[in-house]
Formats: sequence, structure tokens, C-alpha cells
Amino acid sequence: MIAGFDAIQTGTDIQRRIGVKTSRDEPLARFTTMRVGGPADLFATIHNAHELRALVRFARTRGLPHFVLGRGSDLVIADAGIRGLVIQVRAEGSRTDGTSYTAEAGVQMARAATETQRAGLTGLEFGLAIPGTVGGAVWANAGAHDAEVAAVLASARVLDVDGTERIVPAAELAFAYRDSRFKAADARADSGAPRDVVIDATFRLTEADPETIKTRLDEIRHWRQAHQPLGLPSAGSVFRNPPGDSAGRLIEAAGLKGTRIGGAVVSEKHANFIVNDQKGSATDVRRLAERVRAEILARDGVDLRFEIEFVGDWTGWEAER
Repeated sequence: MIAGFDAIQTGTDIQRRIGVKTSRDEPLARFTTMRVGGPADLFATIHNAHELRALVRFARTRGLPHFVLGRGSDLVIADAGIRGLVIQVRAEGSRTDGTSYTAEAGVQMARAATETQRAGLTGLEFGLAIPGTVGGAVWANAGAHDAEVAAVLASARVLDVDGTERIVPAAELAFAYRDSRFKAADARADSGAPRDVVIDATFRLTEADPETIKTRLDEIRHWRQAHQPLGLPSAGSVFRNPPGDSAGRLIEAAGLKGTRIGGAVVSEKHANFIVNDQKGSATDVRRLAERVRAEILARDGVDLRFEIEFVGDWTGWEAER
């Protein structure tokens, strides 16, 4: 708990001022795809863009550390949890306008892929392979199957750190491979510092035959079933692919499939996945990821960069080896 932070009073203020219910010491593991993570000091779920704006502004004006959580993919929350306020985004409004598709931050990318397919719009099929939300996908420039957000995003509605809300063209978001202005800024920020928040995003798509799009979605679905450990808790790809190579290929070539620490193991099905197959801890996952990274550096001279994010209070996680 943060020194001087009164979770009871803060929760009461949020309920009275914004109308959003909160809970204290909420276990976060069930809100992540890896199924690990300790509690949030204070936890709130928002269901529309208005509540998201209001709650983020509330936290900022009080200097309250806060973390915006989507579907909990692509991240590992520390066993000690997250200090301050965790805002779970369930804002899921969406609409089409001609060849444009606009979705609030909480819309799942898989849903975006199927909605646009039914509307006869192509370009977001890769979203079927992204287990997260639109907000997280824009934040990370998520991608799969030789496609990524940067290629189809027109703009994002953003709540800036100064409280200003504005529509930012995609060209101003500094997209790179699995990176963006948001992600780069968060990496530099102190824990709990105010950060830009994606409210919604508009994608520029192309008209196509819905049945042709559906065929492509089926191909992606079948590929995932054949090549990824979908039946076990994971956070998705652990490492970014290095230039001209594949992280999964390097890990498999090093004979690291099946390597285990505690309840976490390198997937036998896809080497760039760590699965939590025995009720492992966040520390198990991180130690295993660091071991894989160290072995690839020693063996191949390649310093793999994490695609997943380690968030929360990781104080002392290296103490026991």
C-alpha cells in the first residue's frame, strides 16, 4: 500500500463523484491471460469512455498512481500486485462509417476483426490473433500474420498527460515494430506517473467481399490452433523478433523448449511462448524469461527484447534463485 493512501476514502470518493464502484485488494491474476499477479490496492471497472476520462482525471488531480488494464494480455503482473488504482477498461462501443471503423479502447481485437468482416471491410483480420483490446493494440502497435495496427490506423482519440483530449493522426504516433509513442513514453516514465491514455481508435479499411474476409479469418484461426498453445495460460509472444530472424526459432534451436522454473515452462508447441501450466507465479515466469534471454545472448550473441511487459511491484523478485 502507498504511504498515506486511504483506499476506503478514495473508493468512496470515486463512487460519489463518478458513480463507479471500487474494490480493495482485488486479486489481479484472473484478469490476465497468464493468470498470475497479486492484488491492486484499489480496483475499478469502467464501461464507457466517459467513465474512463473521469476516473483517469480523478487519479491525476490527486497524484494517485494508476494503471490502465485491458484484457490482461501481453503483460505479467508482479506477485506483489500493483500499487494505487487499477482501472480495468470495459468500454466497448464501436461503429462503422463507410470504410472507417471506430472502436473504444476496451473492444477486443478479435471482435473488431469479426465486426469489420460482417461489414465487408478488410484490413483488421490480423486482430483475430491479438488477444488484447484496441487500446492495448494501439499502445503496442500490435501485429500478427504480416500485418500491424500502424498499417490501418487512421487516428486515436487520446487523453494527454495534461488532461487535454484530442484526436491524434496515426502519423504522429511514432509507430515502429511493436512500439509507439505511448509505449516509448511509458518506458521512460516513473512508476505511477501520468501517461497518455487511448480513449478510442479509428481504422481506415477497404471494402471487400465478406465471405472472402471470412475465409482469411478461418485461415488465421486454424493456424493459431495448430501452432500456438491456446489451451494454456500465457501472455502471448514473450520476445520481439530480432531483425531478420525469429525469436521462436532461436529459442527452439537452443534446445530450450520444455525448460521449466516452478509452474512456468517454455511451450513445446511454440518456443516464444511461456505457459503457466502448473499454477506458477509471476516470479516463475520472469525468471524463466530472463534465463531464456541470457542463454540466447550467450549462445547466439542476440539480446532478445521483451514483447511482454512486466508491471507492478517487482521489488526483490531476484532475491531467490
